[in-house]
Amino acid sequence: MSREFDVVVVGAGPAGYAAAIRSAQLGMSTACVDKSVQKNGEPTLGGTCLNWGCIPSKALLDATHHYAILRDLGDMGIEVDGCRMDIPKMIARKDAVVRQLTSGITVLFKANGVKHLPGTGTLLGDGRVRVVEHDGKFRELRASNMVLATGSTPIELPSVPMDGQHIVDSTGALEFQAAPKRLGVIGAGIIGLELGSVWGRLGSEVVVLEALSELLPAADERVGRDAKRIFKRQGLDIRLGATVIGAAVDNGEVTVTYAVGDKEDRLVVDKLIVGVGRKPLTRDLFTPEAGIGLDERGFVSVDQNCRTSASGVFAVGDVVRGPMLAHKGAEEGIMAVERIAGHKPVVNYHAIPSVIYTHPEIAWVGKTEQELRSDGVPYRSSVFQFGASGRALAANDTSGFVKVLAHEKTDRIIGVHILGPSASELISAGVIAMEFEGSAEDLALTMFAHPTLSEAVHEAALGIAGNAIHMVNRKKS
Repeated sequence: MSREFDVVVVGAGPAGYAAAIRSAQLGMSTACVDKSVQKNGEPTLGGTCLNWGCIPSKALLDATHHYAILRDLGDMGIEVDGCRMDIPKMIARKDAVVRQLTSGITVLFKANGVKHLPGTGTLLGDGRVRVVEHDGKFRELRASNMVLATGSTPIELPSVPMDGQHIVDSTGALEFQAAPKRLGVIGAGIIGLELGSVWGRLGSEVVVLEALSELLPAADERVGRDAKRIFKRQGLDIRLGATVIGAAVDNGEVTVTYAVGDKEDRLVVDKLIVGVGRKPLTRDLFTPEAGIGLDERGFVSVDQNCRTSASGVFAVGDVVRGPMLAHKGAEEGIMAVERIAGHKPVVNYHAIPSVIYTHPEIAWVGKTEQELRSDGVPYRSSVFQFGASGRALAANDTSGFVKVLAHEKTDRIIGVHILGPSASELISAGVIAMEFEGSAEDLALTMFAHPTLSEAVHEAALGIAGNAIHMVNRKKS
């Protein structure tokens, strides 16, 4: 069976479905091919993010955060007795949230005229795409333009074979029906810290093994240092410089062998989560005749506007260079189809926010202090502690700070780093300021509502010039 479209999108995660919807809005006939299926085997949209990543993990993080704060309500005059967590009910609610959002994409596809084709899509070259459906049948599509958005998959460790029960990846860690007494996590990145937080709040003894010698090296150095101290206080045992050698299951227990320097040690747990990152998913995505190239790390090679080496073919999201973030992929997908339609949008890769949804949350955009020092960039920094925020004190949620970095000569904001309550929302002020090439003075002259957490951003910006009101300013040199 053959059918022609203006645009065929392969992949229906945030990058793919955003591209498909925008393509249809621009008047192009659009098909979106995706192989994802639900637990019951039915096709689903939304990719990893909506089905097994961003959304379900946030549902568990929010549920367990609400449960955890009950322990701290005594300071606010609230006494809670007999509170307990129904974990199967929590998991069921997570699944319901996922179904609601994925079905919402189905509605959006129908409303915008996007043709959803369940199955595995493979580029054949010459504008052809083969779709192998779940029942084994196949069809061939033709398209003037194509967008590859197949996303990523968890990295597996050969020395730590997953069995889906005792040793699991991030997807399996979202399905536990009870909190394991002893939980091991390999990897102290976004995945490891978030999942470790979920089950740690429910009573698991959590040990996180991280091969790197510092926590969150991509974040600002002070963020990583302070976050490690806070997480330790919360009960997360984070062991840095720990290289995992292997793991084995025996009598329902997992024994993990790891080394710190020259010393070898063992960790015995009931469940082990492998959360060491993700890799681009390019298997069966194209044939050699398609003319698509990969870089040395296995990502699809693209230019600054996500064009591949094949005419009319774009690649976006986790399958290409850059941070593996849903919002980055969505913006790239929209950029790609708008360029197909003849427009000239760009993605500002210098203003992509990153977020870790622990509590306190961690968020940043732009350069870190260590990067600026390494590059020899002259800068000024200012830090405002949430402990001096009236709103944070009222909410009994004062851990963390806001740091603003500005170029010493131009005053232009070149980095914002937040460890604290609602960091995922507050970082938008920094992103917008950087997108408009704003200065610290621009933020300082902006009026923020009182009392709010966002005033911490305002005070940090004021502090760049030594004009903060609610903290002691550094002496001007």
